[in-house]
Amino acid sequence: MSVKKSGGRPANEEASAALKAAALRLVRETGYEKVSIAAIIAEAGVARQTLYNRWDTKADLILEAIFEATNSYAAEPPLDSAQDYRSQLEDFLIKVFEHLKLDGGTIRSLIASSQQDAKFHASFHAKFVLPREQMMTLMLRRAQDQGALSPARNVEVLSTMIHGAFWYRLLNRGVLDATFAKEIVAETFA
Repeated sequence: MSVKKSGGRPANEEASAALKAAALRLVRETGYEKVSIAAIIAEAGVARQTLYNRWDTKADLILEAIFEATNSYAAEPPLDSAQDYRSQLEDFLIKVFEHLKLDGGTIRSLIASSQQDAKFHASFHAKFVLPREQMMTLMLRRAQDQGALSPARNVEVLSTMIHGAFWYRLLNRGVLDATFAKEIVAETFA
């Protein structure tokens, strides 16, 4: 993700893992805005330069930690799943919403940061938003290819609409739960 490439010795994976774990734990406990770089490096037990050898900003570090957490909650369903496409999408959305209950505040803060910093916006879009959007579009395309979704439906637009629905609720602190996931799936496959 945003780990810098440099000459010299390879990045210490233990230090990177410690920094991501510390950053994620602190933002979950106190909120993104209240967490400082100093607090993260103290919690991780590393030098400040260790962090800056890997990430340009606090936002870049948190983004990578959140992206990894997101993938542990809601990874792309396997191609060989025996589950029908409606159930796959519903289960996927429920897992996404479970993750947003935990890290929604941090993601809202990252979205705010991305609106104020063009470089971080590009990074946030490329490393978080776009991969999740591509995953959703691929799920819908597979459903369409197998006849579960009408060939007349535009899967890119459907993917955007699904993301729009839950990003809107996330940003407005609306309810993201299994009922909403079922409603999205019902509309998608209507």
